[in-house]
Amino acid sequence: MIEHLDGAVIPPGFDVPVDPLRRAAHYTGEPGCIADARAFAELFLEQLRSEWCAEIDARADGDLLLVVSELVTNADRHSHGPYILELEGTDVSVTVTVYDSSATLPRRFPRDPQRIGRHGLEIVHALATEVTVGRVPVGKCVKAQLDLRR
Repeated sequence: MIEHLDGAVIPPGFDVPVDPLRRAAHYTGEPGCIADARAFAELFLEQLRSEWCAEIDARADGDLLLVVSELVTNADRHSHGPYILELEGTDVSVTVTVYDSSATLPRRFPRDPQRIGRHGLEIVHALATEVTVGRVPVGKCVKAQLDLRR
């Protein structure tokens, strides 16, 4: 038996899980790295659109770029060494992971509109469906998952 889904012919047994799209980039912390990370994330979104047929609207696009900017900026400012940006996604979600050399875990400050600065993690928590932070042998890892269907 052959099933038809929106005009596509799908043979039985084709429902094998597909690996998510994964990309990683290494940054030294030199000037321009944050902009490079945003450009890397934009290319990743284009790959999701073409390879996963992901329908990513402008809001989800902007949310992802903002989360990448915040996490990479934190790694750039608070670690004394290189950092790695990993992106993993499907047509429904993207996980942004940043590894850096600082073992100091980021601190989420209470909401305070009067405070100048230190809103990065607050912004990430507002946009992501899940945020985790942990130590790794060479520093720390901050991971944020975003739902592309919101």
